[in-house]
Amino acid sequence: MKEAGVPGGLKYISSPHSAVPAGGMAVWKYLSLAICMMVGTASLPHILMRYFTTPSVKSARKSVAWSLFFIFLLYFSAPMLATLSKLQLMDPNLPTAIIGKSISEVQSIQWVQNWSAVKQVFIADFNGDGILQLNEWFMRGDVVVLATPEVAGLPYVISGLVAAGGMAAAMSTADGLVCLSHDIYYKIIDPKADVRKRLIVARILLVVIGAAAAYISSMRLTSILGAVAWAFDFAMSGLFFPLVLGVWWKRATKEGAVAGILGGLISGTAYLIYVGPKFMANTPWLGIDHLRFGIIGASVSLVAMVVVSLMTKEPSAAVQKMVDDVRIPSGRAILGKQH
Repeated sequence: MKEAGVPGGLKYISSPHSAVPAGGMAVWKYLSLAICMMVGTASLPHILMRYFTTPSVKSARKSVAWSLFFIFLLYFSAPMLATLSKLQLMDPNLPTAIIGKSISEVQSIQWVQNWSAVKQVFIADFNGDGILQLNEWFMRGDVVVLATPEVAGLPYVISGLVAAGGMAAAMSTADGLVCLSHDIYYKIIDPKADVRKRLIVARILLVVIGAAAAYISSMRLTSILGAVAWAFDFAMSGLFFPLVLGVWWKRATKEGAVAGILGGLISGTAYLIYVGPKFMANTPWLGIDHLRFGIIGASVSLVAMVVVSLMTKEPSAAVQKMVDDVRIPSGRAILGKQH
């Protein structure tokens, strides 16, 4: 395997391509991962920020419904893309198929040469028959989306547009996370700051957050799918229960919310380090591995917020009335025409 330059070791040719795990633990892992993805989506800051652009509670709920619809389309298209990407390489009835052809013919294809040059595609003729078998073709999962347009015969510029779209989505996500410039800088540090100064702070934070994310990605602590799961787990750990209890439990206090956020993030991060393959790599508890650490963080967040809220002074009558108003779908407009 090493002589052929194939990454990943023997598991890439010894593992079945299609196998459905059986047993209770497999079911639990499937359900727990789905829970983390759903709860994490409900907690992502850059999605929640979009709801502040609506003028009323009723409009915000409509916005949520449309957001869920488009998120469904995005998530539903991912497995479709994976299936179509495999079919166009494996189906002998398609002109793009390469499995079953001679290795010399496959190596002469332009897109294979392009991706082989940057070590993202590998071919290893293990049985020496000169015919490309399924277990003799290797493509890194990170480049499947970028390579698919080329495989289909589209111009290389399409792959560039796909990459540009990914970069735009990343910068949009980072831009949504610079709520720090409003919630922390403007609300706490400098309440008298004008719009120009707040925009400058927001742009600086955008660059800093983007650079930090790029640096962490370069460390290759996990795969792309793992990084997405981690993002949802972090959001779930610190934000889900403070958001839910802040709306549906009038006894919740700001001290309890702070305790829930900090407790969830700290415990979730600690558990990630405890079980993470690139960290301490200990045995997960009850199958809760590094892709599901949000379950631990969110549980601690819930307990911390409830306990601290009950130990502190309950919110004022005005705050509790505001919480009641938030629940009314036909509530009055929050933003006037002057905004």
